[in-house]
Amino acid sequence: MQIKMLEEMENRAKFLITEGSPEKVNALRRALMMDVPKLAIDDVEFHLGSSVDAEGNEYESISPVFDEIVAHRLGLVPIPTDLDLFGFRDQCSCGGEGCPNCTIYFSLEKRGPCEVYSGDLNCLGDSKFQPKDQLIPIVRLGERQGILAYAIAELGTGRKHAKWQPTHGVGYKYYPTVTIDRSKCDNGGTCIEICPKGVMKFKDQKVQVVDNDACVLCEDCVKVCRADAIKVKWSEDKFIFEFETDGSLSARVALIAALESLERSFDEFRENIASLEG
Repeated sequence: MQIKMLEEMENRAKFLITEGSPEKVNALRRALMMDVPKLAIDDVEFHLGSSVDAEGNEYESISPVFDEIVAHRLGLVPIPTDLDLFGFRDQCSCGGEGCPNCTIYFSLEKRGPCEVYSGDLNCLGDSKFQPKDQLIPIVRLGERQGILAYAIAELGTGRKHAKWQPTHGVGYKYYPTVTIDRSKCDNGGTCIEICPKGVMKFKDQKVQVVDNDACVLCEDCVKVCRADAIKVKWSEDKFIFEFETDGSLSARVALIAALESLERSFDEFRENIASLEG
């Protein structure tokens, strides 16, 4: 299976897979969603009771929603992740107690009336682990309401919970090939109007394919072509694959991690088969 990058941005990738099969490509899709680790907040401790600010104003540690909902929203905030620095907490040399090699600590302190955003999370360690997206809404505090909480982020995968899923919009399609028979085409343009992806346009006063890769194989253009001039085919071993990340990992790092996970799984499967044959 060969991979050729077509588009690459920090949080998005689109690439062409050749010499592949639906089974292999779907395995990569599942690995990107379920087996790539990332950091996410998993434990939140809320301060109960009242607090007093520097001016002597008293605030009640309460918000309009349950603490469990606030904790759930904090868990979904993407935390920048360095896979070379952190290991899984249950496999760490600290025995799961929590240490700089497996956990990151955050604090959250706000007093109303105000909006609480992801940017209000304060990393108690290296500032590079501050959430990149500063404007994810968490909760709206009213008059005399306050929130003081401490949170712990650790490494996990999407197999355990969706908050540890670093990728979104993971999908693929067969590589399309759209052709127009010039001897039949009447250049009526009905195919241009019906195509949802703008695959064909008028060029030099003729209907031409301008973006073959955008085709989603719906074949609407074939159905409306009165001259039967359009053919849409796809390859059984070529695929266009694309996905996005939530910002916790770059698209390239996520792809490499998914491929490494697949390699380990295939090696383990091969060893298990060999042991059965022995």
